[in-house]
Amino acid sequence: MDTVAATAHETGVIAAACAAVGLSRATFHRRQAAVKRPPALTNPRPKPARALATNERQGVLDLLRENRFVDQAPAEIYATLLDEGIYHCSIRTMYRILHENDEVRERRQHPRQGGRVTGARDLDGRLCAARL
Repeated sequence: MDTVAATAHETGVIAAACAAVGLSRATFHRRQAAVKRPPALTNPRPKPARALATNERQGVLDLLRENRFVDQAPAEIYATLLDEGIYHCSIRTMYRILHENDEVRERRQHPRQGGRVTGARDLDGRLCAARL
């Protein structure tokens, strides 16, 4: 792309330079325009008005860490609290709070890469080790 741009601007033959490299002229012009365009301004997302305050988030985290809820998923905790007539936040918010505090992880047991070694035979019939 840089080669096409340098060659084309020196000689003024964009079509020939693009054809020599196998690049479409439309792609060349689109990428050149993107380089010249100023970066888009991104405004930070405002905090929602209904978001939990810091002390409320800490209260939910303390609740999730209670001994009776240690081995339960947020959906189970949510249902238990609703049965008791208590509502703090949604299930998704519980997951967000746990994720912010690095307390959510994948609990399924996945096999590790390059796991077990099994016996296999090569083309000559000799036994060799093969990884599964």
